This record gives sequence, C-alpha cells and structure tokens, in this order.
Amino acid sequence: MFAFSLKIAWRYFFSKSSQTVINRINSFAFFMVVVATASLFIVLSAFGGLKEFGLSFSESFDPDYEIQPQQGKYFIISDSLLQQIESLPEVIAVAPQIEEKVFLSYEQKNQVAFLKAVPPNYTRVVAVDSLIALGEWLSFEGADVVLGFGIAGNLGVGVYDYTTFLNLTVPKKKKQALLDQNPFTQRAALTVGLYQINEELDNKYVFSRLELAQDLLELQPNEYSSLVLRTSSKLTKENLSLLLKPLFRQPVRIISRAEQNTALYKMLNMEHLAIYFIFTLVMIVALFNVVGALIMMIIDKKAQMKIVQSMGATSREVYLIFFILGLLICIVGGGVGLSLGVLLVLLQSTFPFIYVPGTSLAYPVVFAAENLLIVIGTLLVLGTLSTAWASRGLGKEMRNQTV
Repeated sequence: MFAFSLKIAWRYFFSKSSQTVINRINSFAFFMVVVATASLFIVLSAFGGLKEFGLSFSESFDPDYEIQPQQGKYFIISDSLLQQIESLPEVIAVAPQIEEKVFLSYEQKNQVAFLKAVPPNYTRVVAVDSLIALGEWLSFEGADVVLGFGIAGNLGVGVYDYTTFLNLTVPKKKKQALLDQNPFTQRAALTVGLYQINEELDNKYVFSRLELAQDLLELQPNEYSSLVLRTSSKLTKENLSLLLKPLFRQPVRIISRAEQNTALYKMLNMEHLAIYFIFTLVMIVALFNVVGALIMMIIDKKAQMKIVQSMGATSREVYLIFFILGLLICIVGGGVGLSLGVLLVLLQSTFPFIYVPGTSLAYPVVFAAENLLIVIGTLLVLGTLSTAWASRGLGKEMRNQTV
C-alpha cells in the first residue's frame, strides 16, 4: 500500500500540472520551504557565533572554577594545601584571591568598586594581563593597581599619575580605642594600567597585589576570600568536588564558570529560545504555502484519483498519495535549504564575506551539529502536521464518492 502511494506521489512531485497557476503555487511553496529552512539554520548558527564571541570575554576574565567557604567571607589556606591542589593531574593552575567592596576616591570624584587582590601566578589561571589596553600589569612590588576603563573614565584617573594617588577606603573591622574617631582604613595607590573587557566589568574591578588588600582589610597572611582554578577541559564539577573536598577541613562550595555568570547564561539562553520561536513562526508561515499547494493539487487531481480508485486503490492509499506528496515538498525543500544554509555558514566561517558594520571584524558564526538536528526535527514535525492537516478528510471524501 505504501509503495504504491509513494510511487504516485513521486510522479506528481516531478510532473507539472496542466494549469499554470498550480505550477506557480507549487514552485512558490517549494521556494518558501527552502528559504525558511536555510534562514532558521543560518540564524541559529549566527546566534551561536555571537554567543561564543560574547562569552569569550567572560571566559578571558573568569576562571574555570572558584572555591569559596560555605560560611563566612574568608578562609585560611596554607601553602601546603595550595601545593596539594596544584599537584592534582586535572588542575593546571591554582591561585588565591581576595575580593572586597571598596570606596575609591580621586581628587573630588568618588566611586564604589570591587578590589580583586591577586598573586603573581594569577595570570596562569586567568590571562587578565592580556586585557591591558593602556599601561602595564601589576608589578607586585608596591601599592600599584590596575583599573577598568570605566572606573578610570568616571574618576578621571590617568596612568602613572604621581601628582595625585588613588585612595582605597574600607570600614575598619577591628575595634579601635575610644580616642580613635576614624572608623575607616585608607591606603593610597598608583594606577599603572587600564584593562578593557566590557562595560559592566570595566566599571566593577580594581586589581592589586594580595599584600595591599590584606593590609587594607586587616587580614592574616594566608587568609583569602576564594581560590581560582584552571583545569583540564574534561574535568566536571562533580569530579572536581570529589577530588578537592577531602583536602579541606572546612566545608567549601565549588562554583563553575557558568554559575559565576548565571544572569549572562540565562539571558543568552532566553534570547536563543526567542530567536528559535520567531523563525519557527516563519517556517510555519512557509508551510501554509505547502498546505495551499497541496489543497490545489488535491482539487486538480480529483478526476485522476477516481481512475486510480476504479483500478483498485483504497481511500487510504489515495490519502497517503497526497500526504507523502506534502512530505516530499517539505523534505526535499528542507534538504535544499539546509544544504544552502550549511554552505553559507561554512563559507562565512572559512572565507568571511559579511563583516560587522563599521569594523573589519568578520561576523561570527558557528557550525554545530545541534543546530542541524534542531532544524531537521522542527521541519519534520511541522511538515508532518501541516500535510496531515491539508490531507484531512480526503479518504472519507473518496469513500463517499465511491458509495
């Protein structure tokens, strides 16, 4: 039964109708399926490229994993524990850091920022020194700091300005004598460099060496707010937890890069879902043309279907003829559109021909098998539903005509 219906549908797919208007409707329906399929794949690939490009900035600033104490803001980490962690085969580098909110003042301008104090080997974990746009990275010899371009712009700070120093202020944590009326601790620092990543981060962090923060915050020499790790790409959070938690005497929590940027990842995932639904609607509109073309074909071939029935074909076989015909339009049109989309994406990724307006930066795209599966699955589901809806009641109508 299926083989007979497939053979007839295949002939109808390649043959032309005697009426020119039906041929044009069929051609337009096929063209719309090609365009909708190619558009969906290209847009998903382009968004994947933009997502990867956007995350590359956070990946250049955030570590693979961060270890924080479950209770309190700080914990004491011995040098031997750091060596134990770094000796693990899955850990490439580990560095302690101190992060605390500070009040910045420069001449008559003020701003609140986060002080991120790091050791010299911090750049083995996060290559933040490569993000310096002006000046130099920390020397780790004095009270020098590196600011984001946003902070420097807000305060009017210049690099290596020895006439006026940047002041870092925090509330005192230890009880002071009654005669000491100043509840704040303040340290002066020299700006030696400016980093540039994105607007949010450029307005958030100030880098310094660990000793400056420990002095400012009145911390012990081995007291830190967290440890940052660079690990092998195959290491999962669960496996890392099994490796690290036995080494700590106090409970700690491990935060992955995605968890460090939950808002960013949620936003990107929501945008990805929104784009998918928008272009799925475009595909639905394109499939309405297939429905119209299929209905016109059913009307055009009614006389031939009576002949087919007189030769012994059942009403179910007649229904399958047009159902398979609709699927052929969707599958072949989708195949052509997907091939065109893949070709354009591969050309853009290999030999860029579309650039971001006003720049020499090639528009980023990512060829992913996941996008192929999404497009194929969407086309098959929507194509099956649309052809089934267009062919509905055909078998019953043919049975009534036979009776």
